[in-house]
Amino acid sequence: MGEPVLREPRQERSRVTRQRLLEAAVSCLAELGWAGSTVGLVAHRAGVSRGAAQHHFPTREELFGAAVEYMAEIRSAEIRARLAQPPSAVSRTELVVDAMVQMYAGPLFRAALQLWAAASSDAALKERVVPLEVRVGRVAHRTAVELLEVDESKPGAREAVQATLDLARGLGLANLLTDDGKRRARVVREWARMLDRELAEAGTRPG
Repeated sequence: MGEPVLREPRQERSRVTRQRLLEAAVSCLAELGWAGSTVGLVAHRAGVSRGAAQHHFPTREELFGAAVEYMAEIRSAEIRARLAQPPSAVSRTELVVDAMVQMYAGPLFRAALQLWAAASSDAALKERVVPLEVRVGRVAHRTAVELLEVDESKPGAREAVQATLDLARGLGLANLLTDDGKRRARVVREWARMLDRELAEAGTRPG
């Protein structure tokens, strides 16, 4: 008798297929925009059939909305892992601020922008994107609070974190058309110093 064939469990195959679809959807959206990103193209990039894609995500809106939310969670986990053993030469605050900025400077942010732009003139898509943006924003805010080790019960803490995220988003926008890396690095360093002073003076870090 021949060797037994080891079959991948159905649940694991389904998980892998879903992950491939989500990653391909973000890639398509970032590169081609909403108009150029179809379910068929995403399925092709993911290496699965269109039917398999529609089994996991019955509508185009569900596919791309889930993709942006999924990648936001993944990006948050990657940032935490990267900061688990930070280099000693740079302050933790600067590392966190830079990580937040990088989150808004990559393909995930480009994909999200394409979705927002399309939703601004599509009422049905807007209904799905607005609550999605709230959830993605919460992920980013929660990540920043945890990594900056901020006590949000103190006055000014939440505003300081939100200002950091707003700054990161703005720097991400500035990087869309041209490489703004050098100026961005200077802004990150200065903002980190200012944020450290603000958090220390307001006593917003537990201690």
